[in-house]
Amino acid sequence: MTLPALRVMWLYPDHMNIYADRGNIAVLERRCAWRGIGFSLATAGPGERFDPAGHELLYIGGGQDRDQELVARDLSESKRQAIEQALAREAAMLAVCGGYQLLGHSYELPGGKSLPGLGVVDLRTVREPGKRLIGNVVIESDLGDGPRRLAGFENHGGRTYLAEGEQPLGRVVSGFGNNGKDGHEGVRRGRLIGTYLHGPLLPKNVCLADRLIEWALEARYGQRPSLEALDDRLEERAHECAVRAAAR
Repeated sequence: MTLPALRVMWLYPDHMNIYADRGNIAVLERRCAWRGIGFSLATAGPGERFDPAGHELLYIGGGQDRDQELVARDLSESKRQAIEQALAREAAMLAVCGGYQLLGHSYELPGGKSLPGLGVVDLRTVREPGKRLIGNVVIESDLGDGPRRLAGFENHGGRTYLAEGEQPLGRVVSGFGNNGKDGHEGVRRGRLIGTYLHGPLLPKNVCLADRLIEWALEARYGQRPSLEALDDRLEERAHECAVRAAAR
């Protein structure tokens, strides 16, 4: 069976794209191309709507507070319904850093002002006394095939707390994670992943890139494809270097 193009919707590429997070898109495209899977990328910025049935993978990166304030309002006004409908049909979604914070009910800015979130997962991000949570981070996560280590970089002033019943993406091995207290990092609900890991995330963790591709194609086919194995020796070295950096 010939696989159709993987259809990706990149939300706010001009506003939510710090720490080279566009590298996540590049990795998805390359890993599809190497396997002969087509790749279709669409974008939606402020005020632009999208068809929730036209994409199996949604992506939103991180941004500065001023961009996040703009995006928070626009998410509610022009994209909330489409995102909810895409998730309801089991599309995959990756939200990184600021995008992750906006998945929850609210995001507190410095000074006490609070921005509304999408509310698609039960979490809140608040401000607390203390330094920003910055540095290399490693977590242990199970994406459905046993525990794996994911590595990245975090830089956030907000502290994120998951409500009871929400599943973290993983357990912190090195670094701070969601709030520097409970040992959790990120959130996972079905095929939706939110995380503070960037720098970017997918080049350092191609196992996660492949899992997102599988989930997205499964959302379209109704069954998970068996992805062709790739020569990932260089990618594995990059992952090992990121893990060692966090250990230091």
